[in-house]
Amino acid sequence: MTSKTTPASLPKQDPHKVSSNKERVLEVAIGREVRSLRQSQRMTVTDLSEATGLSPGMLSKIENGGTSASLTTLVTLARALSVPITDFFKSYEVERGAVHVKAGEGVEMVREGTRAGHQYQLLGALGANASGIQVEPYLITLTESSDRFPTFQHDGIEFLYILDGEVGYRHGSHMYHLKPGDSLFFDSDAPHGPEQLFKLPVRFLSVISYRNPGAGA
Repeated sequence: MTSKTTPASLPKQDPHKVSSNKERVLEVAIGREVRSLRQSQRMTVTDLSEATGLSPGMLSKIENGGTSASLTTLVTLARALSVPITDFFKSYEVERGAVHVKAGEGVEMVREGTRAGHQYQLLGALGANASGIQVEPYLITLTESSDRFPTFQHDGIEFLYILDGEVGYRHGSHMYHLKPGDSLFFDSDAPHGPEQLFKLPVRFLSVISYRNPGAGA
């Protein structure tokens, strides 16, 4: 059974979108956003001063990144501009993590529910991140000695991409005959797993993503 992507299911996010320039200095980033929000609402510095009780001189320092505004001041500004306080941090460049794993250096491991003969190599892992989403990329190898009928069921979504071999992969009540270059993207809460090994060895990438239990809703 083959599922085709329909226009309604196409990604809503532009993968090629470039974010606006980020500031490395927090005070400058906050000042830029305060000025931008004020101007977008056609408020003068005097208008904002009257709405917040802050002096025009203090507002000028904040907008120019010349002072570190207290949390109380930021809350006052956010109320006057009718925006969430988090809007002031949009242009601040937070350090982002990346993991580079060279060929053959993935960490071999046994995932919960893994059967004998299934080789899992974890290709990288990021800790806590701003998205609140955990992603686990694996290189999986199935050989002659592999147990042929494992079933997995876990939270999140999963993406498979077949590199070598041919496998009959079950998801729920459907069976997919996957060959090199084929992919499968699915809700991993349904029972799933390789059920028939047609051509060995089978090697495929598996990328599992789920909401980090420690992240906020």
